[in-house]
Amino acid sequence: MKIAIIGYGKMGKAIERIALQRGHEIVSIIDINNTGDFDSEKFRSADVAIEFTSPASACDNYARALAQGVKVVSGSTGWTERMPEIKDLCDRLGGTFFWSSNFSIGVNLFFSLNSYLAKLMNNFPQYTPYITETHHIHKLDHPSGTAISLAHGIMDNDPAYTSWSEDACAPDSVRIDHIRRSEVPGTHTVRWDSAIDSIEITHEAHSREGFALGAVVAAEWVAQEKGFLTMDMLMKKIINDAARS
Repeated sequence: MKIAIIGYGKMGKAIERIALQRGHEIVSIIDINNTGDFDSEKFRSADVAIEFTSPASACDNYARALAQGVKVVSGSTGWTERMPEIKDLCDRLGGTFFWSSNFSIGVNLFFSLNSYLAKLMNNFPQYTPYITETHHIHKLDHPSGTAISLAHGIMDNDPAYTSWSEDACAPDSVRIDHIRRSEVPGTHTVRWDSAIDSIEITHEAHSREGFALGAVVAAEWVAQEKGFLTMDMLMKKIINDAARS
């Protein structure tokens, strides 16, 4: 498979390393200093572009890649209020777009645990949920896309909660706190507190390798698919494949 990389920071380099290990070819690498390469034959030759950049540039990157007929897999966060716009663009161009707040298989299993726990808590209103996310000091946006996904997992499964906030929360809002420290790849904790005890689940990434591997696995799947795709779709395939093996 031919892969283009958009964003050549630590994640981009990890994606390049894992893609090469899995036998793929990197045909184009676009970073802040060579964005003109979106219009190149090398970029257009890619089966899939994997994009990890910043909230300020992500949507423009998607538009330029989709305009060239290149499928996009992205893990950039902090821009998702524009998701309807990107979905509309993908539909209008007949393109293919896949986004996830977190490509780690472990995190996506964690999402399932979070949703299940929130369903259980419907019957125990004495517990209040809190989310804490910790990342490296280079991550500028907050809260993380993963933390927001966790909040929505609670909101979708417990009708007592209808929003999330980083400020002092209303009774129907899930509080999210963020910490930026050292080179932490990513730690997310969901805690349900009551006056007498607490229940806590945590996912702690040990390196960026899990995110990079998940992005490449997503690109391998997306290369055979079309349209606006989600991590839920990919996880169903992974789980079904595991059950058959």
